Amino acid sequence: MKKNLQIWTAIVFVLFLFPVLIQFIPEDSKITNSKIIKENALIVYASNVVAVDEPVPEVESEAEVDVEEKPRLGTVLIYNTHSTEAYKPITKAVDGKIAVNHQVENVVKMSEKLKSLLEINGMDAETLKKEVPYARAYKDIRPFVKKQLSEKEYDLIIDIHRDSVGPEKTTIVHEEERYAKVAFVLGLDNPSYKKNEAMTNRLKAEMEKRIPGITRDVIPKGGAGVDGKYNQDLHPNLVLLELGGIGNTEEELNRTLAVISEAIVEMFNENESIGK
Repeated sequence: MKKNLQIWTAIVFVLFLFPVLIQFIPEDSKITNSKIIKENALIVYASNVVAVDEPVPEVESEAEVDVEEKPRLGTVLIYNTHSTEAYKPITKAVDGKIAVNHQVENVVKMSEKLKSLLEINGMDAETLKKEVPYARAYKDIRPFVKKQLSEKEYDLIIDIHRDSVGPEKTTIVHEEERYAKVAFVLGLDNPSYKKNEAMTNRLKAEMEKRIPGITRDVIPKGGAGVDGKYNQDLHPNLVLLELGGIGNTEEELNRTLAVISEAIVEMFNENESIGK
C-alpha cells in the first residue's frame, strides 16, 4: 500500500512540474505538424521564386546591336530632263482631265518608284529632282547632273522620259498582262557614245530576257536639229529611256518598272563588272 502511494505521489508531482519544465525546452525542438506543413509549403514556393528570379541574360537593345549591313550591289542615279511629262490615263484618273504634262502626276513619280524597287533589291539608288524649262531642258539640267556626278560616283545613270506616241506602239501583252514598252535614245554626237551604247544594249537585253518584246529599238540621234549628246557625254553609263507613251496606264508602267529593276539588279549580279 505504501509503495502504491509513492508511485501516485511521483506521478502527481511530475504532472504538476510539466508546465514549468516545458518552458525550459529550446524553441527549435518545438516542431509541430502544422509547422512542418507550413515549412514544406514555403519550400515549394521558394523554388518557384528562385526559378523566376534567376538572372536573365541581358539582351542588347536594337540601338546597341551591331547589324552587319550587306554590301550594296551598285549605285544608281535617276533623273528626269523633262520632269513634267505625264500619261493621259493617270492625269484623267487623278484630276478628271486628260493631260500630257502635269506638275505632280508625271515621270518624276515613275523615277521614285524605280528608286524604291532598286533599293528593295539591294541597290543604292538616288533621284535628282530638278525642274527646268522644257525648250532648253538638256542644257539647263546639265550643270545639276554634272555637279551630282562630281560629288559621288555612280555605276549607272538613267534619264527617264515619256514618249509622245500612242499606246498601240508603246504597249505589249505578255501572258495576259499588259506592259508599257521602253525605247532608248542614243546621242551620236557624244564622242564616247559607244560606251553608252554598250550599257544601253545590256539593259535592253536583260529586259528582253524577262519579257520578250518589252523594248523598242534604240533610237540613234545626231547632227543638225537635235541635241545630239543628251548629256550622255557626262558619264559612259548614262542611259536615256522612254518609259511607255502618253496612253499607258499606271498598272502597265508599274509592271515595266519592275522589269527594269530586275534587269538592272541582274546586270550588277553578273560576274562581269559595270565599270566606267
